[in-house]
Amino acid sequence: MRNPEHAFRVLVELTRALSERALALEAALHIVTDAARTLFDGQHASIRIVDDSGDLLLSLARSGDGADRSPVAFRRGEGVIGWVIDHGEVARVNDTDADPRFKRVETQGYAIRSLLALPLWSAGRVIGALSVTSDRRHHFERDDETVGRLLANCAVPPLERARLQHLAITDELTGALRQTQLYPAIERAMRACADAGAPLAILSLDLDHFKRVNDAHGHPVGDQVLRVFAQRVRRSIRSEDILIRRGGEEFVVVLPRCDRASAMRAAERIRDEMAREPIVLGPRRIVQRVSVGVAVWDGVESAEALDERADQALYESKRAGRDRVSVAPSG
Repeated sequence: MRNPEHAFRVLVELTRALSERALALEAALHIVTDAARTLFDGQHASIRIVDDSGDLLLSLARSGDGADRSPVAFRRGEGVIGWVIDHGEVARVNDTDADPRFKRVETQGYAIRSLLALPLWSAGRVIGALSVTSDRRHHFERDDETVGRLLANCAVPPLERARLQHLAITDELTGALRQTQLYPAIERAMRACADAGAPLAILSLDLDHFKRVNDAHGHPVGDQVLRVFAQRVRRSIRSEDILIRRGGEEFVVVLPRCDRASAMRAAERIRDEMAREPIVLGPRRIVQRVSVGVAVWDGVESAEALDERADQALYESKRAGRDRVSVAPSG
């Protein structure tokens, strides 16, 4: 077993730090991942939470190697973390090469040869997972599971705060951000891309003739179509891209570090998947197509102006016959 006194000191210090009322949420979650690395001498630690759609595992905090890279996208049931959330059990993987649950991602930026993943419980259900990795095989011991559970219990209060805050800004049906977050999200991406000297693009999307779905099948089926559409959009974009529901059947995707060509490819992937694959809901096979407008930030215009150009490009797609991608002229 690892040094019990060291483990006790880390847990006591973690509990003390998390009791600070003025502590910002992001700082609280990073304190937990920092403590996990310290406690288990790990190379990387992360906290993920199940999003409102129940499909994606959102990365809320990361510490150690690879923390400066975009997080790897995971869905429920995918990878060791997805397994932990689905089963509500601890997973101690001694050798990732020998565990079929492990999802290897070449762009991760660091080697993972063993890991410990722990479910995070709140109100009788699993809301996320805390994981620690090592670049050495057989790094984690059986006793680490017990200590890890104590650490996970410390993580739940700030994580529950994160979940409630996320609910406040997230559309319950689709898991996309609410319309109130549209311009703040674009403005944050503008600042980050300006600082990095990187391009930025946005997509404006609208489901073609969606009213016919509601009229023919009813609003509950229409809601399911919107949910499936949001899931497909997420499959077609990167984990760092941001999906926002403007309202009704209209959505916006913010694409940081994305130039005109890359934005057009992302838009075409979304359009092609919707055109190619009907949405199957029980006995119903619904062909739902989408029109897309693309706008690339000129580095000067406001979030409102960029959004307006993307919207104009969307309406050009509508005027040209729908089920197509149009690109806005430069601002």
